[in-house]
Amino acid sequence: MTLKSRLEEYQIVPKKSLGQNFLHDPNALEKIVTAAELMPEDAALEIGAGLGQLTERLAAASRRVAAIEIDTRFKPALDRVAAACPNVHIIYQDVLAVDVAALFYPESYVVVANVPYYITTAILRHLLETRHRPRRLVLTIQVEVAERLVAQPDDMSILAVSVQFYGRPQIITRLNRAVFWPRPDVDSAVVRIDTYETPPVDVPDEAAFFRVVKAGFGQKRKQLKNALGSGLGLNAGQTAALLEAAGVDPRRRAETLSLDEWAALARNLAALTAGGN
Repeated sequence: MTLKSRLEEYQIVPKKSLGQNFLHDPNALEKIVTAAELMPEDAALEIGAGLGQLTERLAAASRRVAAIEIDTRFKPALDRVAAACPNVHIIYQDVLAVDVAALFYPESYVVVANVPYYITTAILRHLLETRHRPRRLVLTIQVEVAERLVAQPDDMSILAVSVQFYGRPQIITRLNRAVFWPRPDVDSAVVRIDTYETPPVDVPDEAAFFRVVKAGFGQKRKQLKNALGSGLGLNAGQTAALLEAAGVDPRRRAETLSLDEWAALARNLAALTAGGN
């Protein structure tokens, strides 16, 4: 039975407002499960379970699956999946309202999701900023967003800096629009993010690091000497001293900086503040 006919069986019409484009190609689904590298003792979190096609595969590959689905129209279909797979637990809720850390702490877990594209950034923040982060994330997202996640200096964004602070992103594969139904208006890619146990750069703390990053990107078109001064409430002399101590040319712009350079700015801002200058 095709995905379209199964949706018709349950009298479900995909909702554009929820970003519902269902991945139905078996080869694509297998690539996603393979990329997750699940072990039999692993726990998995699925976001957007839909009819449960990916859920069943995750259940076969892992010890337990918590599958989140906001649309209760899928309950009859997912009840059947849960009945056939006792290690599957369905949660009918908005993922952004779910305390993911509490679901899995203290065990290690992997996230696998076909993410609604309009809330990709919000979901990434929700999963990466939680107190108990997943070991790995495998996400199907819009290809333009995937390319932003793996960007390098000269083309960085606050999203790229944020994700790369928490983990190492890589594009696993690009997906043809035909593997979805309804067919989306944009191209898609599968991204894998392997999270770090500790940040890859030396920072005073996360809050200090992101305070500097947000200030730098707050006025992206401006040179850092202006953006940081304005965003951090520093005068011209303090801003010049901060940039010089970090070895960063004040004429550069935020998108050109590496994680190491943002970390250097955060460390020197902490020293500048501690010195009372």
